[in-house]
Amino acid sequence: IPIGVGSSLGNRLAEVLTIVDASGLAYKVNPMGTVVEGEWNEIMKLIKKCHATVMKTGERAVTKITIDDRKGKSGRIEEKVKSIERRIGKPLKK
Repeated sequence: IPIGVGSSLGNRLAEVLTIVDASGLAYKVNPMGTVVEGEWNEIMKLIKKCHATVMKTGERAVTKITIDDRKGKSGRIEEKVKSIERRIGKPLKK
């Protein structure tokens, strides 16, 4: 999140999401953030690159990450939602 750049962040978000898309990692964009799945070092490299890109055009940025690390599991971006949908018995809005 760039700080001090006005109320519209669309152009900066587009720039960062272009980097995420080019990374080759699995990701999903939602209205309040982006979920990325991959190996630890790949994810950290991507976060650093995205943060540095925001800092190129501003004096301050906040990067917030949440890490969900589960051994032996992959493809969780889609599977987590499907698991809840099975429990509810119907698709959720996406």
